[in-house]
Amino acid sequence: MTSLPPPTILHEDAHLLVVDKPSGTLVHRGWGDDELTLVDLVRAVTRAPVAYPIQRLDRGASGAVLFARDASLARSLAKAQARGEIIKHYIALVRGEAPDAALIDHAIPRRPGGPRVDAVTEVRRVATASCEPRAVSLVEATPRTGRLHQIRRHLKHLGHPLLGDANYGKGELNRAFAARYGLDRLALHARTISLVHPVTCARLVITSPTPDDLAAPMRAMGLLDP
Repeated sequence: MTSLPPPTILHEDAHLLVVDKPSGTLVHRGWGDDELTLVDLVRAVTRAPVAYPIQRLDRGASGAVLFARDASLARSLAKAQARGEIIKHYIALVRGEAPDAALIDHAIPRRPGGPRVDAVTEVRRVATASCEPRAVSLVEATPRTGRLHQIRRHLKHLGHPLLGDANYGKGELNRAFAARYGLDRLALHARTISLVHPVTCARLVITSPTPDDLAAPMRAMGLLDP
């Protein structure tokens, strides 16, 4: 069986677990046939028979993923997420000079081939770099709904697709940025999760640092200090 390192734990208590998913790892086996998934790694770390991921995160994306430790709590957190009470902020590298701010209200399919459903994402430009082969922007994206590939679809709809996105971007441009800056992954990172703890009622804000495979290309583009 393929070996993967144990995930970095960003927050842990008797009820919740937040772990740092690397780019390239599936959250659970329902999205592919990988030998090991993030769920498997969490079960190994916690020595629990099951693990309950509350949010989806694409294989190519990285960052914070929330888990519940039992089924009842998982149902409660899923309802809180549906009510918009669990907020996730993402950072993303996109093609071109993105607008200062945008509210993308654009219906997308809940699943491939399915009917379109309401979907809303807030986008804020953080920085722009005039690099080759064309300018790029660092944006913060906050989805207000949780649809399949929502951020990726919405950024394409905005006219500023994610770098490294084989589905919604341009392959030639992705290859150019991989060759010039070493960006060999989807440029999307779940940086923070904010929620009210369902048991203690404490406000939690959990942050995932930008991983090296995204931070190094950002530095090379002039979007981060050396």
